[in-house]
Amino acid sequence: MKKAIATICLIFVLFSVKAQNDYRSAEKDTLESRLLPEIVVSANRINSVAVNTPEAIRVLQVKAVHEKQLRTASEALSISPGVFVQKTNHGGGSPFIRGLTGNQTLLLIDGVRLSNSTMRYGPNQYFNTIDVFSTGKIEVLRGNGSVQYGSDALGGTIQAFSRELDISEEAVWRGSLISRIASHGMEQTLRGNLGFSNDRSAFHSGITWRNFGDIVGGDTTGRQTPTGYGEFDFDFKGMVRLSSESSLTMLLQSVKQNNIPIYHKILLENYSVNKTDPQQRRLAYLRLNQEISKGALESIAITASWQGTLEGRETRKNGSYMLRSETDRVGSLGFSAEAVFSKNGIWSGNSGMEIYNDRVSSKRTDTDTGTGISTNKRGLYPDGATMTSIAAYSLNTFRLDKWSFTADARFNTYIVNVADEVLGKTSLKPSALVGNAAVLRKLNSSSSLFVSANRGFRAPNIDDLGTLGIVDFRYETPNFNLKPESSFQYQLGYKYQDEKIRGDFFVYRNELYDLITRVRVEDQMIDGYPLYMKENSERAFIQGVETSWELSVTRSWIVNGSMTYTYGQNITKDEPLRRIPPLFGLLNVDYRNKDFVFGAEWIAAAKQSRLAAGDVDDNRIPDGGTPGWNVINLNAAYSFRFATFELGLRNIFNEDYRYHGSGINGYGRSVLLTVMIDI
Repeated sequence: MKKAIATICLIFVLFSVKAQNDYRSAEKDTLESRLLPEIVVSANRINSVAVNTPEAIRVLQVKAVHEKQLRTASEALSISPGVFVQKTNHGGGSPFIRGLTGNQTLLLIDGVRLSNSTMRYGPNQYFNTIDVFSTGKIEVLRGNGSVQYGSDALGGTIQAFSRELDISEEAVWRGSLISRIASHGMEQTLRGNLGFSNDRSAFHSGITWRNFGDIVGGDTTGRQTPTGYGEFDFDFKGMVRLSSESSLTMLLQSVKQNNIPIYHKILLENYSVNKTDPQQRRLAYLRLNQEISKGALESIAITASWQGTLEGRETRKNGSYMLRSETDRVGSLGFSAEAVFSKNGIWSGNSGMEIYNDRVSSKRTDTDTGTGISTNKRGLYPDGATMTSIAAYSLNTFRLDKWSFTADARFNTYIVNVADEVLGKTSLKPSALVGNAAVLRKLNSSSSLFVSANRGFRAPNIDDLGTLGIVDFRYETPNFNLKPESSFQYQLGYKYQDEKIRGDFFVYRNELYDLITRVRVEDQMIDGYPLYMKENSERAFIQGVETSWELSVTRSWIVNGSMTYTYGQNITKDEPLRRIPPLFGLLNVDYRNKDFVFGAEWIAAAKQSRLAAGDVDDNRIPDGGTPGWNVINLNAAYSFRFATFELGLRNIFNEDYRYHGSGINGYGRSVLLTVMIDI
């Protein structure tokens, strides 16, 4: 094994020497910069330059994801500054932004909500249902995004964008095949792409088949069985130009994952079977874009969407014949309309409205595998429950010389209807009015300083209101007296970008009120589990520091890094807030020329010993806290004619490590090989 590692490292060195020699022979001076201004959407829902926006936001280009051979959308987020990804299982990956995750961090696809009315609190698997091969870029907005996008964005907003479509003067067909394998049988992937464009239309489609084997951890961890699962994905995006000023875009996505074991429950709890099967998401939308440029009105966009999710779960205790099968479906219809305005370069803004309607179907069947007798019971959620969101917003920016002022507002109301066989009929109508304010000062042509204040909210969803059954190690009962969570966040930010350097620094504090938490019902047990109920019982704060930077050393060499520190405190209980990530960061060195790419990456996390009582009781967290760790990865890619070869070496020192709060350990020493062929 040591000889193999030495050989691989030698190959990386030789590639690097060759690339350096090629680079020295280049015609242009080595000091030419490759840094370009980042164009972002998520900060204010329209295209804007990141350095001029009073938000902590970063763009993750999927090209970089593929070069590093990050396998899933969740793993891709691990290289984004300020994002800490916990993995409850191999098929999961829950992003933490500023100490919050689950239904307190909003997920979007092309502006359409991925988050729905049954999204759970804490680490979950939802972002992993995005096929990274269908994605063009991912934007991460750290900090409250409730005004821009509504409920759930207390910690931040993560938005995945599908691949861009380009019109061409002549008819052009494009196709490609992608194959990837990982050592120890940890991955087998096949992807096929087909695209077309002419002067009036364009489309792109793809099919992905994936088989993920058990994760093999570092050092003494070894193979973690069972953790593997299968996946099959399809995506299509098409665009037609109706005129020189208007276009119609259609998107279809389907992701299905099968047999996803919940590893820590099988390993540490009394289960012979505990898995998600299937985990499925389908999305379709139709979007009309109309350029107007009449008066202050610049454009209008209208979107109609449908999204369906299916989550199946199977559990069986050791020594038991009883197999529990649960199925939860959510169908979500959405409609939005948005208008973009500007006037004399002094004022720009966008206003719009959104409507989403979720309908929940929840079933449960208990089957005695000895006799074959099945019994239908109430599902985890009230069957037939609906949740409707209606919102109107206005986002405005005013510019005066070197100053810019932001003033945003959103009103959101919800209608929740439950007609349950156990709970009876219930109707709730929570609402919220929130706003943002920011002042940004351009210090010079390269840097800016801003201060902002943001109000946020999260409406209680059907998971909060209507859960009845076993969740983790608890039995949970519904509570229909919940009110929205709210927050007040203020931050100070500095941004810098010139031809060779890009950097930022943020200090923030987020005050959280009426947090919805599970509270133990004293001396009550059901089916051998302690009884819990959700209540608005806690007040807390989270504060921290974030910094990232990128340096174009030469035309071909780029160095970047980031560091994030988060501190969370539960004021009500006078203890640390649960699952707060430790101090973490990364350092990355990249070299590239026309045909060759080489990269070295160092990812590190400190020990997290500040634990809440719930963390101490969590079997996913070791006694005394999660140890600190360091992981070094290498990657290289070479392209010629119609093919590209990518080689990656993960965790070269085979370190045992775990992201704080995760249910599995990370990858041990492993090799990945990807081949991409253009046809």
